[in-house]
Amino acid sequence: MGAVGIFAIFLSSSLCLYFVLALIRLVNKLWWNPIRIQHQMRSQGITGPSYRFVCGSTKEIFNMKNEAMSRPMDLSNDIMSKVQPHVHSWINKYGKNYLQWYGTQPQLVITEPELIKEIMNNRDKAYPKEEVVGYLKKLFGDGLSASEGEKWAKMKKLANHAFHAESLKNMIPAMITSVEEMLEWWKHHEGKEIEVFEEFRLFTSEVISKTAFGSSYLEGRNIFQMLMKLKIYKTNDEIEAEELEKGIYYSILEIIKKREMKVTTREFGSTTGGDDFLELLLKAHHDANVSRRITVQDMVDECKTFYIAGQETTTALLAWTILLLAIHTDWQEKARKEVLNFFGQQNPNPDGITKLKIMTMIINETLRLYTPTLSILRKVEREARLGKLILPANLLLYIPPLALHHDPQIWGKDVHLFKPERFSEGVAKVTNNNIAAFFPFGMGPRTCVGLNFATTEAKIALSMILQRYAFTLSPIYVHSPIQHFTLRPQHGIQVLLHSL
Repeated sequence: MGAVGIFAIFLSSSLCLYFVLALIRLVNKLWWNPIRIQHQMRSQGITGPSYRFVCGSTKEIFNMKNEAMSRPMDLSNDIMSKVQPHVHSWINKYGKNYLQWYGTQPQLVITEPELIKEIMNNRDKAYPKEEVVGYLKKLFGDGLSASEGEKWAKMKKLANHAFHAESLKNMIPAMITSVEEMLEWWKHHEGKEIEVFEEFRLFTSEVISKTAFGSSYLEGRNIFQMLMKLKIYKTNDEIEAEELEKGIYYSILEIIKKREMKVTTREFGSTTGGDDFLELLLKAHHDANVSRRITVQDMVDECKTFYIAGQETTTALLAWTILLLAIHTDWQEKARKEVLNFFGQQNPNPDGITKLKIMTMIINETLRLYTPTLSILRKVEREARLGKLILPANLLLYIPPLALHHDPQIWGKDVHLFKPERFSEGVAKVTNNNIAAFFPFGMGPRTCVGLNFATTEAKIALSMILQRYAFTLSPIYVHSPIQHFTLRPQHGIQVLLHSL
């Protein structure tokens, strides 16, 4: 046999070996590994829907959501079976913790408060955030909500500075101005119907544009309009999404360059000038300490994160609060009396905002019933012990806050009723100091840094609305909460405005 023949046999054997190994890897990923993990979890008492080849539980979840969406819903706060029908059904069937499958990826769904607290505190660094990829990477980049390790610690410190009490106080005038602009438009709707979800979406965009970019907020608003388009396009049009992502990057870069030119006459460490979010990022970009310095890409990612996270959650919170107060006009009147007691017909002030007890109770009860963030994902970095469970590496942990906020074992038989008085003595009292019973903004080290920003903005907007208007639910309102980034009303929220 010649050298050519030997080479041909060797090549053929190598190709066969390659295909055999590739087939083994594929079978391992699509079948053996899922079955192994399913068996491992079942041996510890964790059951769930059986793994189905390639698609896992995905098809079942999709069908359950579609069926729930096609079903009309009464005007009720019992929304779990509508918004997360799979979680609602499988908790009842398999228990508080169960295993589901996103394709071939195992997800351990956890609704046991003690285990959630352990995961979110993450003391042994065993449960990092899942890496953001694809479409979400385009939206958030590697900002605070997505980053890990040293970079996250650096960005967290910067964000804490951006949202500490004094900085927040400086943002209040911009918030008030934005409410005034919104309410000027509302004059056209006096005695008529108005759809408030879209109104609040525009309002929160204005607030973030002003607090993020200061005098450049009009340019900032254009950036945020591109981000809104990017949210809509998702992966439907990759070319358009790529163009939008580039447009957002270069638009933010242009604003950065303009701001840098304005501040060349003063030190970046100076406290004079407009300390908006962009200015704080610029100071960090030019920090004398190289280890604390952030890149231009970091600045772009943080601007995107601030907009999307801040705008989505506050819009949802305001819209659902208005819905509940339009239904429960007794609580609307209680909130109005409190606002008039503190502010009269004057604009809210920082001292009074912190003392609004009834308003705080109403906001907490709204966040409990209509929690904006519906799922929190963590990854098991390495084999770890969680309570009595041994978790394999690369397992995903899926935490649905709404399930805990609607758990009658935690909140009682009246769990689905709007009762702000639950929070009359504070969150700790009503939850028996169990922090994992109520966590609308997360918990542990990764608690949302914009928590005080969002609640302050909501209190200002609600106070100024209550000073001017009473409102009742429109007869055309259709109750249909859905999951889209946050919990939002599928058909908007229509109320009738009554001028005071």
